[in-house]
Amino acid sequence: MSPTMDDSMPTRISSDCPQDTRDVLYHAWGHDLSGLKKLLDVRGKASAQDPRTGETPLHACIRACGQASPDSNNPEQGEDGCVEEAKAVLQELFLSGAIWNDVDNNNETPGCVAHRLGRRALYEMCVDAGVRAELLFSLMDGYEELSSGSDGQENEDGDEANDMPRSEEAPVGHDRDATDTNTTDDKAHSTGPQRFVPPDTKEKPVTSDEFLSSSLTFDSSKLLDADLNGVMMSWETDIMSRSVSALLPDPEARTGKRILNIGFGMGIIDGMFAQTKPSRHHIIEAHPSVLQHLSRPDAKFGKSWENSGAQEGAYKVWAGKWQEVVPRLLEQGEVYDAIYFDTFGEDYSQLRMFFMEYIPGLMDQQGRFSFFNGLGADRQVCYDVYTKVVDMHGADAGLDVEWEVSDVDMKELREDGKGEWEGVRRRYWTLDQYRLPVCTFMG
Repeated sequence: MSPTMDDSMPTRISSDCPQDTRDVLYHAWGHDLSGLKKLLDVRGKASAQDPRTGETPLHACIRACGQASPDSNNPEQGEDGCVEEAKAVLQELFLSGAIWNDVDNNNETPGCVAHRLGRRALYEMCVDAGVRAELLFSLMDGYEELSSGSDGQENEDGDEANDMPRSEEAPVGHDRDATDTNTTDDKAHSTGPQRFVPPDTKEKPVTSDEFLSSSLTFDSSKLLDADLNGVMMSWETDIMSRSVSALLPDPEARTGKRILNIGFGMGIIDGMFAQTKPSRHHIIEAHPSVLQHLSRPDAKFGKSWENSGAQEGAYKVWAGKWQEVVPRLLEQGEVYDAIYFDTFGEDYSQLRMFFMEYIPGLMDQQGRFSFFNGLGADRQVCYDVYTKVVDMHGADAGLDVEWEVSDVDMKELREDGKGEWEGVRRRYWTLDQYRLPVCTFMG
């Protein structure tokens, strides 16, 4: 975000904002906790939004603190007084059902504002609120991927019930923004108060079934679906290389490993796996266009590759959805040393189901599992929320999750429609660092 963004009250609380909403925003901006509590008795007020700017009480509370001084986040220096007041207001707003990931007309969530202003304590409160929301949805078996900018809505009790999209989820894998491929990035409310509608509200949702029925375009640098969504792109090659190194960390002991990759795409990571000369190398791919591509006589992972295994079935491309293929692998007693997951058009619930229900039976006790971590990768706050959520769900599955952090060369990735994104409908990656998950069994 631009460092010159106008965060002044007259700019953020518009003159034509309804008076009842203005009152809530002013009390939140002024950190007037006692006055705000009286207004929050009305259902929905904790997430009221200025119809012109999209400002919510959470945004206003954080924005009023202004830019942090260089030492404001130093534990030895402590937070300044306004932050302590703001923390109390944020706590009250979250308890009253404020939606942690509503976006304003700058396409910022409250956490984005806190991050930009350097207000670390307030940012962490937003992250924690996002984690609580995600865990609640998963416990309710009503999980929807968290959106980088979705409208939430309140249930009948006034609690938060966000319409959240992923990354691959907002898709896990290669729908990699924080947008759920099974929902829109930003949903309009069917009930509840009218909310600010972000500029990209009309984004066409990408569902797994729609993706699998769409035509794909291949070139040397990217794989796109019919709507120009980036299914896989060559800029990810460095991430794939790092992933192979994390899954097979000992260069002297890589040969002969058993490998499973879910989601072939452009074949980037499978090409790297093949160079390690595995004893078993299984690939699961569901898209007909990719499978047709693999059926060509000159395909690197075609029939000749499958026939080159030491025994029948050692090298194999399994055609179909992983949800259908994986149970067959379990029935056959297949066990792997390295497992990678990178699908398109699926939400986080599918990734979670995979590592909680199938990894225990598929992975060797000393094995390693990883996935393309594009969860919420179009904004830092969502990426941080997912990091914590995966940690917690991983622990529930008996997995230790370590994160290997590496820099991403953003030179050609910073602008929509330019550089690596030329010809691609939207960026699914905006962050300077990639967190590579390395999952192993506890103990």
